[in-house]
Amino acid sequence: MKAPDFTLPASNGEHVTLSQFRGKYVVLYFYPKDMTPGCTTEACEFRDHYEAFNELGAVVIGISSDSLERHNKFIEKHSLPFLLLSDEKQDVAKAYNVWKLKKNFGKEYMGIERSTFLIDPNGHIVKEWRKVKVNGHVEEVLDALKQAIGSNK
Repeated sequence: MKAPDFTLPASNGEHVTLSQFRGKYVVLYFYPKDMTPGCTTEACEFRDHYEAFNELGAVVIGISSDSLERHNKFIEKHSLPFLLLSDEKQDVAKAYNVWKLKKNFGKEYMGIERSTFLIDPNGHIVKEWRKVKVNGHVEEVLDALKQAIGSNK
């Protein structure tokens, strides 16, 4: 399946378009909110494995509906080496079908369902993870990337 293309403002001050990464694998992960425990753990896991992704020629990109200002605080606090994109209108989250009705402590609200997409160099989704549980997830993504690269040789 072709990954929906998009352009969003990024933490580096530029606008990033998914198609600008053609020719590389992209790990696109959607997460609910900067500075929350699960999202911090996930971001730090991607940070701690960033070099392994980089060595395999993959780009890691995080997306939430937080503002760029909040993203930059999150990046600074946790030394995140990858881009965070701001999807404040949730257009990209909706395109990837991760904007969902959520329930927490009896309250219902709309939010991002933690999800990750592995996109190949031609812009196709080769693997997706929905309703992600943080523990062990980044290693699973790294293993899937290695398998995808191996099957394309």
